[in-house]
Amino acid sequence: IFGDAIAPYPYQAQVREQPNAPASAVRFRDAAGNFRLRPFVYRSVLTDRLNFGYEDVIGQQFPVTILGRGSSYLIAGFIPADVHLFGTTDEKVRLSLLGTDALGRDRFSRLVIAIRFSLIVCLAGTLLASAIGILFGMLSGYSGRSADAILMGFTDSVLALPTLIIILAARAAFPLELPAFSAAMLLILIFALTGWGEMARLARGLVKATRENEYVKAAKAGGLTEPAILFRHIFPNIAPALITQATIMLPYFLLSEVALSYLGVGLQEPVPSLGNMLASAGDLGRLQQHPILLLSPAIVIFIFVLSIRLFTKRAESTEHNFSVS
Repeated sequence: IFGDAIAPYPYQAQVREQPNAPASAVRFRDAAGNFRLRPFVYRSVLTDRLNFGYEDVIGQQFPVTILGRGSSYLIAGFIPADVHLFGTTDEKVRLSLLGTDALGRDRFSRLVIAIRFSLIVCLAGTLLASAIGILFGMLSGYSGRSADAILMGFTDSVLALPTLIIILAARAAFPLELPAFSAAMLLILIFALTGWGEMARLARGLVKATRENEYVKAAKAGGLTEPAILFRHIFPNIAPALITQATIMLPYFLLSEVALSYLGVGLQEPVPSLGNMLASAGDLGRLQQHPILLLSPAIVIFIFVLSIRLFTKRAESTEHNFSVS
């Protein structure tokens, strides 16, 4: 929601005089060795256009600002604002934490917006796919043999499909040049329709294992309707396992979105995504000079996937200890 406030500059803003600039050096000591409480940066000038060599203009210092005013944006799409987390006192001198790309666009600003897009798409896709899978699975697990066979047969058909190929084919059926919102909605829909099978299988197994418990029989004896038994008594008891499965699906959808953008059929330039930013790191010459800067999208993906795995492992351990106690 606050990605535009965290990003110091608009993701599409170009400074053609500073292509492939290195990360700005935030300093506390000036050239004379004097310590300053307020950090500052020097103006950086391109001196070697062939090798993209830059030099700092020592005599020009620009203090770093915190929560300063800059370019205007909309919070949540409708609240106007212009406060940014950090920047400099001069809009013409940028504080680029990750440098700039070949068009002079700030990499850190683009990375923040790319993270927002990817997280929104994978989270919304996971929630929608989980809802579809839970509904199918619970109905299948609580229904009779015929309905169970039909629902699970359809689920098995979805699971048997090569998911990534289906996603590529479905995305290729639409124009590549889609607005960011339309592309996000399309990706969410594709992920939801192709990723609910595992959740349905899990929900079915849990319902079948739970439907013969004593509290379910007591609810039946009390005259409750089947939907009430299913959603008021069975669902709360199987919810922790379903939440764990939904958490496992999160990195899968994120990696799918990254793969689509990396292959050129996801979100298109100039709107940034983790995939198309990672694709721009294919220049081996630049990669050798600034590997951390160019591979920052891959580092973000690694941290996100690792965090989800560790969280899932922790949740499974907590659930196991609770069931044992």
